[in-house]
Amino acid sequence: MVEVKEEEEKKVRCLLVAPPPRKGEDGFPYELKGLIDTLGFEFCKAVVLNRIEPHPTYGIGTGKAQEISAIAKEVFAECIIFDWELQPSKQRNWEKLTGIPCFDRNEVIIRIFAQRAQTKEATLQVELAKLTYSLPRLSHSYGDMARQRGGSYGSKGSGETQLELDRRQVENKILQIKKELEQVEIVRNTQRKQRQKTSTPSCALVGYTNAGKSSLLNALTGADVFVEDKLFATLDPTTRKITLAEGGEFLLTDTVGFISNLPHTLIDAFKSTLEETSLADLLLIVIDSSDENCGKQYAQVLKVLKEIGAEENEKIILLNKTDRIKNDEATVSKLKNLFPDAIYVSAKTQEGFEQLLNLVTKKLLGEIRSLKIPMERCDLVELVRKNGTIMEEAWQDTCIELKARLPESSRTLALIKDFLIE
Repeated sequence: MVEVKEEEEKKVRCLLVAPPPRKGEDGFPYELKGLIDTLGFEFCKAVVLNRIEPHPTYGIGTGKAQEISAIAKEVFAECIIFDWELQPSKQRNWEKLTGIPCFDRNEVIIRIFAQRAQTKEATLQVELAKLTYSLPRLSHSYGDMARQRGGSYGSKGSGETQLELDRRQVENKILQIKKELEQVEIVRNTQRKQRQKTSTPSCALVGYTNAGKSSLLNALTGADVFVEDKLFATLDPTTRKITLAEGGEFLLTDTVGFISNLPHTLIDAFKSTLEETSLADLLLIVIDSSDENCGKQYAQVLKVLKEIGAEENEKIILLNKTDRIKNDEATVSKLKNLFPDAIYVSAKTQEGFEQLLNLVTKKLLGEIRSLKIPMERCDLVELVRKNGTIMEEAWQDTCIELKARLPESSRTLALIKDFLIE
């Protein structure tokens, strides 16, 4: 019985294959290693290619492919994972050559998403991504392509192969899931419209996976969002309201983490979720300051933001986990050069929270402005109250004195400009 349990808990041994490194890099697939660790697989060895010679069978030269196959047997690998997108035909050829499962980083990410999905929406989104990804790969599940159903020789034709039947089932399932997601999206849009009616500004935490976004949301709002030191611990967006000391408030949303070369099937499937990012008034880009690759990760975040149409949104850069680097002068100096305008914060110690909230207040609610509004224009007071945040209000004999915050983009500014006190 103990042996059966040990066999069930045994981790799958993986051989990783990485593309040629860029100049100045060692080429080791650190990110892919982190992904398989999250998936619960066991790393046994990595092969970093010196060059890739395009080949129709394996994508690389036949000799190198045979060498990798031999290495897999030598280290007792139970699967081979490639750190680039593997075409379906090449995947079948690799599995024929090695006799073990072979797949790419896209499938690893989709499998992680499948493990992490909790809500109905996330489950549907991941299922859609899995089916879309697997559709062109169905044929590698079958060795005998002659199995057919229906018809008889000489009368009705050969009928349909099992592959064709399965393909149609997958296509029908994709359509069904898309319809269900449309209904979920209608509910999400309704909730979003309700929030927009309140004129409450919104803020989204975005960044590389495992940068500490959920920890920041919990620390800032007192929420209880699931937190784990693994990639893609959170898939579902969580929104909480933050009330400021001055009386204003804003909505803060935790979003799914980004990663380099995020599969387009996942981007398409999580479209409605990612819209929370593109529609936010302000983006808080969270960066793990203790990660030596944080510069590259930031560049990747900007790339994904561009893909989802959020590159023009106003941004604040947050260097998180600064409690880990405060005694490392070299790292701090490097970060200051990379991110001169960033705010240093720590979800663990709440360092930098006051500075962060002050800057968010200024960005979302605007500068503090003093006004003297004549009594005959008292209607402007209600306009300021509706579109801004009144901090002080005094009704005098001939005028109304106000101290208020108004966003720079507010049309109310144009109407009250003559009553501003410099």
